Amino acid sequence: MTSFYRLKTGTAALMAMAITTTATIPLLTLAPASAQRVFGQSNRVSIPSGVTIPLTHDKDKIVVTPTETVSLTLKVATNIIDNNRNVLIPRGSEVIGQLRPATRNGQKGTQFFASEIIFPNGNRQSINANSRIVTKTETISRGADTGQILTDAAIGAGAASVIALLTGNRSIEVLEPVAGGAAGAAASVLLRKKQQQVISIDPQQDLNITLRSNLLVSRSSGFEY
Repeated sequence: MTSFYRLKTGTAALMAMAITTTATIPLLTLAPASAQRVFGQSNRVSIPSGVTIPLTHDKDKIVVTPTETVSLTLKVATNIIDNNRNVLIPRGSEVIGQLRPATRNGQKGTQFFASEIIFPNGNRQSINANSRIVTKTETISRGADTGQILTDAAIGAGAASVIALLTGNRSIEVLEPVAGGAAGAAASVLLRKKQQQVISIDPQQDLNITLRSNLLVSRSSGFEY
């Protein structure tokens, strides 16, 4: 499955986190397109649990049902650097994971769980991180115009079934479902309903992940900004 990242600009922002080497060093994010790589040395450092990594997706919206599990590839939105301007996680690195059903304060929603990060040089690293639980919903009504919901949206298989059965729109490109994952309400149930709620995700805001355990990465000492 192919996904892309949306280029964003902005000023460098200090994150209230730290990386662990022989000393504690503040962790920063830097606006995209500010770094130019030159050849240098690398060594391993540990980014501690609790650090938040901003992610992005090429679509403006992701739509799933509250019961389905979907494979999803996101990308790191900005360079993650330390206070010496060493790039720890380059922007554009792919983060592989799943959207899974989750509940917050009794309200059904979805949550992204990251399992692997793929760096631009092809190196792969396991990662233990997740997003917050997203509970924002949109209502799919029988016979309604789906243009607003589907515009620049990535759709889960379960949500696509809901939209197709209630509105008749079957020309929907869907995300990859996970084998054994619940796809949504059964067709016989949907046919008796006039409307159904789906979860609406803003991937630029809702899917930033927080590390739940330390992440070992290579610190490149030969970057200039």
